Amino acid sequence: MSIEQVLYRAHAKATGGRDGRAVVPESNLDLTLTTPKSLGGAGGTGVNPEQLFAAGYGACFIGAMKFVAARDKIAIPSDVSVDASVGIGAIPNGFGIEVDLKVSLPGMERGAAEGLIAAAHIVCPYSNATRGNIDVRLSVA
Repeated sequence: MSIEQVLYRAHAKATGGRDGRAVVPESNLDLTLTTPKSLGGAGGTGVNPEQLFAAGYGACFIGAMKFVAARDKIAIPSDVSVDASVGIGAIPNGFGIEVDLKVSLPGMERGAAEGLIAAAHIVCPYSNATRGNIDVRLSVA
C-alpha cells in the first residue's frame, strides 16, 4: 500500500547506534541513546529505540482516536492517555518487538471506549505499519 500524497515528512539523524545520539534538525530534540542493561548495555540516563517507539505509538494512537471521534461525532475525555509498553526479544532470525497499549478514557462507557479503540487501531499509522508484523495488544485501562 502506498501513500497517495505525503502530507508531512519527519527527519532524524542517528549516529552511534544504541549508544549514540539522535537529533531532529527541525526541532531542538537532541537525545543521548543508551542500551539498557537487560540488553547488555551500560544503562544510564539516555533513551533507547523501544522507549521512543512507545512514546511515538502512544501519541499517534491518541491522534487516531481524536480523528475517529471527530469523524464519528463521539465525545472523548480531554484527559485521554495511552500507556504504551514495547518489549524486545529474540525471534528466529534476530530480534522482534511487541506492543501493549493501555488506553485510559476516564468517564467513557467501556463498550464505547472499546469501539473507539478498535476504530482508532484501523486508522493509526503506527498500527497500519505494524499490522501483521508484530503483536499489538489493546486494552481499556
